[in-house]
Amino acid sequence: MRSPLILGTRGSPLALWQANHIKTLLERAHAALEVRLETIRTTGDKITDVPLGLVGGTKALFTKEIEEALRAGRIDLAVHSLKDLPVELPPGLSLGAIPPREDARDALISRHGQPLAKLPPGARVGTSSLRRQLQLRLLRNDLVIEPLRGNLDTRLRKLDEGRYDAIVLALAGLKRMGWADRATQIFSSEEMVPAIGQGALAIEIRGDDSEALAAVEPLGDSDTEACTSAERAFLAGLGGGCQVPLAAHAQVKQERLKLDGVVISLDAARAVRGVEEGPQENAAALGAALAERLLREGAHEILASIAEASTRPPGAA
Repeated sequence: MRSPLILGTRGSPLALWQANHIKTLLERAHAALEVRLETIRTTGDKITDVPLGLVGGTKALFTKEIEEALRAGRIDLAVHSLKDLPVELPPGLSLGAIPPREDARDALISRHGQPLAKLPPGARVGTSSLRRQLQLRLLRNDLVIEPLRGNLDTRLRKLDEGRYDAIVLALAGLKRMGWADRATQIFSSEEMVPAIGQGALAIEIRGDDSEALAAVEPLGDSDTEACTSAERAFLAGLGGGCQVPLAAHAQVKQERLKLDGVVISLDAARAVRGVEEGPQENAAALGAALAERLLREGAHEILASIAEASTRPPGAA
């Protein structure tokens, strides 16, 4: 196995924590291996003042430049938050391993320690995730949902400065940065279905790099890989991306997989939701089956209306 291996990562504090975590795991698994980090700035890192839903071509916003470096051989592997990684990878690249998942749930952090139910009418809640925005509206349609961009520490600072009454963040990031005590309320996965792959890390490699594959394979976790396979198959079956209001969360218990998925209309007036269960080894098929069922039950109309709305000129009715 060649050494050192060059690991590509974004430069945010959370991304660097994740990359160093994988570096540590790799060097523990292979005593003679050295891993070096290469920081790469992505398009998503450069655009910080515009909600992601308003950025054209949101697909691969946080991965494109890293994947280009991987394909060009400037790095040997890349670490991503799996929720940022499109279902279809660029030609020549593959997922080498998905390590054990951190908590996939979402958390509310409020300035005055109030849970969602106790926030006053008209409270300003920050999130730029369309998935979170619409699920918040399903829970409390009297709130004012405002865009929130920036790294994790930047978002918390904006809350502390009083720009928002509360914000919603992934619990996994808070835990990894040692800030889990900031959470005022942790939503159950039924209250707010997490993003596809939320809480999981993905190690991406070149498909023909057998040495990199041998290095990362011991880091894979079969339960996490099954759950995220089901979720990503659900996403693929609905043709969605990170700014389409759909969500899914899978859990494995005693080699049985349960997948909960939802598609929500842009006005939050309708949500089509379902559950699929089956053997863990059928993870991808379960995800595809749930997508197909929800399409029959009304998700097709919701997604068609969203696609139509995206083609209208700004300000058009």
